[in-house]
This record gives sequence, structure tokens and C-alpha cells, in this order.
Amino acid sequence: MAPDQQAAIDFYCDLFGWQGEVGPAETGGYAVCSLKGKPVAGIMKAMNPDGTVPDLMPPTVWTTYLSTDDIDATVKSVTDAHGTVMMGPVDVMDLGRMAVIADPAGAVFGLWQRGTFDGAGIVNEHGALIWNELATGDLPAAAAFYSAILPVTTARSEMPEAQGYVEFQVAGRAVGGMMDLAGMPPGVPPHWQPYFHVDSVDDVQAAAVRAGATVLAPAFDMSAGRMAVLADPQGGAFSIITSPTRDDPA
Repeated sequence: MAPDQQAAIDFYCDLFGWQGEVGPAETGGYAVCSLKGKPVAGIMKAMNPDGTVPDLMPPTVWTTYLSTDDIDATVKSVTDAHGTVMMGPVDVMDLGRMAVIADPAGAVFGLWQRGTFDGAGIVNEHGALIWNELATGDLPAAAAFYSAILPVTTARSEMPEAQGYVEFQVAGRAVGGMMDLAGMPPGVPPHWQPYFHVDSVDDVQAAAVRAGATVLAPAFDMSAGRMAVLADPQGGAFSIITSPTRDDPA
């Protein structure tokens, strides 16, 4: 979600090799970006739920969407677990049903119940999503919340340098991560952040800077791979990583 939708589309398409354009009016202009003909991400213009442009523009952000087979039941469990329902559930034509949620610490994420649209068609390849990560101030509370609303469990990461890092798992397979806000600059709020896989972190970081992006954490090596944290020209934060142990592409 960005104030200048076309500029965001241009930036990410140039950076990751996506194809995308502003969508039809009936979907609010929502742009589904694709890679090799398959959907990889969406970009929309920042607006109020009623479709009007807000007087006070919200921050430019990537929103992580978590899949659910029964969005109405999941939304009810969100309320029971002291989360906040910010929008929905609502039908998106025949594509699916969606809701926007804030967990008890304030981290915002989406829920998606698929209809004719499954979601990402490619993952773990250059330019595609590979990981989603929650930063929060209370790891046990977050683990309890997400385990209460979705069929996920949590486990401490086995990465030697990632003490305290927690994985979200489904059927024993890691599907996301969680870290403590204490390791981030003061004032950073709880949030979800996407990671995109790239063939060369250094090359993509340099290309992003040439296109007006800001480096929040320059390229560095860790056991999971080489990664960097960037903010696009409108302030949207995201991470890039070259992971030598990624799963086979979907």
C-alpha cells in the first residue's frame, strides 16, 4: 500500500523483474504483480476502507496475508484472543474473502480465504517471496495469539547466531519467523515484514539505492544466507535474502 501506486509498481517491477499495472476500477485499481506469468505480490493505492483518499496518509507498508480455510471462524477467534479486527471479513468478488487484523501488540496482517485466487503462484525464486517475519516486544504473548487463531505452532530456531529467534511452523515445517523488537532501533513498532529471495543481495541492494531506496541494514552474512533490509523510495520496508538452503521453488 503506497501513496503513489504507479511509482511503487515501477520500482518493484524494475527491481525484481515483475510485470504489473494498475487494475480495474471494480477492484479499486489493485495491481496484481506477476513473475513468469504467475502472481507474486499486490500493490494498491493508500485509501480509506470506503475507497476515498485519506487526509492523513497511512505509512507505506507491505502487508503479510495468512491463509485460512474459514475466515469467519478465524476472525471470531481473533476477537476472543484480544486481537483487533480492522476490516472485514469481506468478499473480493469471486477471488476470495479477506480481513485485516491487528494482533494484541498492534502488528497488522491480513487474512485470506481463497476462492478462485490462491495467492502467490511462485515462491523461493529470484524476485519472489521466501519468508515472512514478525517483530514484536513479547514473544510468548505473540506465540499464544497466533497459535490460538491459526493451526500453527512455535519453536526456537536452531540457527547458532539467532538466539531467541522463534519459528512459526505448520505440520513441523517452518513457514515464518518472529524476533524481539529489542534488537531494533528505538521507536520501531511491532510489525510483519516480507523477505524476497534474490540471486545477489549486493547487486539488488545497489540497484535499489540507484532507484531511490534507503538501506536500513546493509548486506551481511548469517547461517540462513546473505541478506539486507531496505526501504523503498516511499518508505516501505522489506528484506532481501540469498538463501542457499531454500526449499525447491513452488
